[in-house]
Amino acid sequence: MNVTAKVARYEVRDVLRSRWLLGYAMFLVLVTDALLRFGGAGERALLSLVNIVLFVVPLVTIVFATVYLYNAREFTELLLAQPLRRRQLFGGLFAGLAVPLSLALVAGIVAPVALHAGDNPVARGTLVALLGTGVALTVVFTAIAFLIVARSDDRMKGLGIAIALWLMFAVLYDGLVLLLVSILADYPLERPLLGLMAANPVDLARVVLLLRFDVSALLGYTGAVMRQFFGGSVGTALAAAALTLWAVIPAMLGMRAFERKDF
Repeated sequence: MNVTAKVARYEVRDVLRSRWLLGYAMFLVLVTDALLRFGGAGERALLSLVNIVLFVVPLVTIVFATVYLYNAREFTELLLAQPLRRRQLFGGLFAGLAVPLSLALVAGIVAPVALHAGDNPVARGTLVALLGTGVALTVVFTAIAFLIVARSDDRMKGLGIAIALWLMFAVLYDGLVLLLVSILADYPLERPLLGLMAANPVDLARVVLLLRFDVSALLGYTGAVMRQFFGGSVGTALAAAALTLWAVIPAMLGMRAFERKDF
């Protein structure tokens, strides 16, 4: 644990000095501040932030983590030359990337909310749900970035895979699901659609958030099916559990690939 903590501490300090991370945090500050100023009540402003969390957070996380890991390859090789276990090194590198990205997200949203707390208060539970889902997506896409870098030595190919996965999860997936529903409209698809929802972390995050906000019209087809089968609270818990698996499984696969990789 000492080795993992030392590597993580160094990584956190290094990542926090990045101008890209500062720009990410400032973008969130400006967007959140604008929504709180002009977006109506605090609850409505947080609802508007859902799209930022669902689209911008995964994109920034997977691109930043992928580029950073490729650029840090020489540093990783230097550490591997030391008497360190690869699992310890992987844990330190993973925490060193996920923690500052999560801190930037939390600071970028909480700072404007605290500033406008008197004029435009928001529900603390809803804010915590928004931040928790954003942090979960950050961890998920950091894990996916580690898996990509561990499996591909080509930087351009790895970055292309990262952007393609984001496009699939955040943009194309729901369209493909609706196309499938329209083609197979004569068949009972409710239960298979629950499985399709679990195959997309962005879809899971959207359901968790919108069930919390209780906005039925924005849930999408899979979210409506989950509410129909499980109800609000149970559906939220199941979606959150599946989102947790999305963080654990790619991280484990990435660690396994990292341990076997020939540097």
